[in-house]
Parts: sequence; C-alpha cells; structure tokens
Amino acid sequence: MMEKKLLTVINVLLAVILIFAGCTKDEKPPDPVADMEGNSYKTVKIGTQIWMAENLRSTKYNDGAEITLVPGAKAWNDVLTGAYCWYNNDDLQYRDIYGALYNGYAVMQGNLCPSGWHVPSREEWQLLRDFLGDTTKAGGKLKESGTEHWLSPNKGADNSTAFTALGAGIRYFEGTFSSNQSFSGIWSSTESSQSNLWSTSLYYGDAALGINLRSKKYGFSVRCLKDQK
Repeated sequence: MMEKKLLTVINVLLAVILIFAGCTKDEKPPDPVADMEGNSYKTVKIGTQIWMAENLRSTKYNDGAEITLVPGAKAWNDVLTGAYCWYNNDDLQYRDIYGALYNGYAVMQGNLCPSGWHVPSREEWQLLRDFLGDTTKAGGKLKESGTEHWLSPNKGADNSTAFTALGAGIRYFEGTFSSNQSFSGIWSSTESSQSNLWSTSLYYGDAALGINLRSKKYGFSVRCLKDQK
C-alpha cells in the first residue's frame, strides 16, 4: 500500500516537473524578414504580435517601385506624395543604425513594408501598449537600454521586450532635422484626416509610449508588424 502511494507521489512530481519544463522552455525566436532590396531585419514576438526589431530602411515599396528621396528642405515641405530621407541627409552615418525617415504619404501607399507585413494601425499600437501594462512605463520596455543611441538619462529604458527602439530623430514638416538620440517618432497607418496621421513617440527623458497626431509632412521611422492569419 505504501509503495503504491509512493509511486503515485513520484508520478505526480514527474508530471509537475515536465509541465514546468515545458512552460519555461525558450520559445524559438521568429525568423528575420527581408525587404525588396534584401535588407534583413531582426524580429521579435511581443504578446501575440510579431514586430520588426529594427527600423525600416528600404528605398523601395514592396512592388519594387522606388520611393522618392527628398533631401532638400523646401522640396520636403512641398511634396504631397510618398518620400523618404536619411537623418541630416547622411546615409553613411544614419542608415544602417537608425533606418530611414518616411513621410506619412509613403505610409499611406499601403505597400511600404515587406509582403506579409504592414505598418501597424493605431489600434495595433494600443494593443502593444496595453500588453505592456502601463502607458507611463511601456516606452521604457521598448527603448534600447544605455546611452549609445539615446541621450542620458534614457529614463526607464530596459528593453525587456527586445524591441530595441532607438532615438532616430525626426524631420519636421518644413524640412529641418531634430532630436537624434533624444526622440523617436514611429508612424501608424491610421489617418485622422487627409493631412494628419497617428504616430507613436518615445523620449529619452521619460519611459512613456505616447500616441499622437502629426502632419503627414513629418519624417518619422517605421516599424513593420507581421500580418496575422
């Protein structure tokens, strides 16, 4: 009788150990994704979403058409079609690390991201923020930690999601550049009007993830989100 009870206890313990091992086993990270030019991007799963873990740097839409490069300030202010640039018009210094800055018109073409991926909607950004639990701390979980690509103090940054958001800076509607290493604006695909688009914001001085309206004439980063079947 005692042997039977002991065997039952051992079997229960083994079952618990197997369940625990299954729960703690590292999940295979999602595969990298490549754009039309062959640029490869790390990806990361956060909740039910799979995100690029790097900013988009493609100069082509996913049908192979060229995105218009607009370096001049006046031309940037005047353009009402899809355009991109590199921060400070310096691709050698900024391209590989921070990616491109796209205007909102490029986002609204609908084919900026690789096939099977898309620019996330405002609601998909909100889903990410809700999953991270706290609006005032969600940005810290997305920002790369340290001060290599953010100014000090890079408040609250721990990159616990492996999203690795960088302080890529922005291009204002009138064509000037600002805020590299202190701010990151990342587009959504949700319009508020013909001229405005929702975007997200990250800042070196706090740990929040903001969701804001901006003119489509701004130049912001893009993070692509994998389509869900």
